[in-house]
This record gives sequence, C-alpha cells and structure tokens, in this order.
Amino acid sequence: MATASEADDLDNFLASVQHRAFAMARAATRHDEDAMDIVQDAMLQLVRRYSNRTPDEWRMLFFRILQNRINDNFRRQKVRNKVIGWLPGSHGTDSKENDFGEEDKFEQVPTPATDEPDRHLERQQNIEKLHIAVGLLSRRQREAFMLRCWEGLSTTETAATMQCSEGSVKTHYSRAMAALRSWLEENE
Repeated sequence: MATASEADDLDNFLASVQHRAFAMARAATRHDEDAMDIVQDAMLQLVRRYSNRTPDEWRMLFFRILQNRINDNFRRQKVRNKVIGWLPGSHGTDSKENDFGEEDKFEQVPTPATDEPDRHLERQQNIEKLHIAVGLLSRRQREAFMLRCWEGLSTTETAATMQCSEGSVKTHYSRAMAALRSWLEENE
C-alpha cells in the first residue's frame, strides 16, 4: 500500500500532465468527450498498475499508456464505422465536431490580467490554427510532434514511448515540423 507521500506524489504528477494529455488526446480524436475518456482511462491504468514504480518512470509510462488508449480509440471507431456504417441515418456520425454548442476546453484556460484584447485575439487565432494543423498530421507524426515538442521528451524517451527506433522518431518529427511550417505559412 502506498504511503501518503507516495499518493501525494502521484496526485501531483497526474495534475501536472492532465491538461497536456487532454490536449494530445483532443488533437488526435477531435472530440472532447472521447479525449476526456482516454485521459481518464490512462490515468486509472497508471494508478492501478504502475503506482508502485518510481516517479521518474511515471512520465514515460503514462504517455505510452495514453498513446495506446488513443490507438485503441481509433481501432474501435474503425470497427464501429464498419459495423454501423451501412445502417440508414448513420452517415455523418463519425464526425467529431461538437454539435452541442459546448465551449471549447481551451477557451477556459485563464490568461494574464494584463493581456490586451487584440493580442489575446491574435494568440487565440494562432492557437486555433496550430490545433487545426496538428490535427492534419498523420497519427505517427502527431505523436512524435506532441511528445517531443509539447512534452519535451528526448528522442530516446520518445522512441521508447512510441515503441519505434530513434531514427523513426527523428523522421516523423522532421516531417511533422515541415508539414506544420508549410500549412501555417499557407494559411497566414
């Protein structure tokens, strides 16, 4: 059984990664509810199976679990679309747009009180452009980009998390950066 200090360490770790994990899952699924479910599942699995590991191991384990959950979601969607795709009225059900008018979770992130409205608007537009561009990347490129750029993992850590070679990570990351640069320049 974990001590109170170990439980606090795990709670602090999960709190520190929850927003980035949600952003990664949302970029991959383009659906808030699916992204939240994926993050919660990943957190639960980390707590249930790996809470006895050292805090240094949690980060790579968590992001590997998260990527596996995202892949599982893609597989379920593919099967679901094949199974119910032929039913009447099912066309367009695979869209991940929010049809309920719910506010984007990224809109709820607080900004500094000294923010000027025009700079805030420009920043929000740039963030939205980046999210669109990241969503257009292939799954492996998006995974490499998010782990390397957003999470700051090393090439070695990213390779372990993605379960591929360091050379593959470098290739996926390079292609992701080139694609993002190109798309953002075209859409300025």
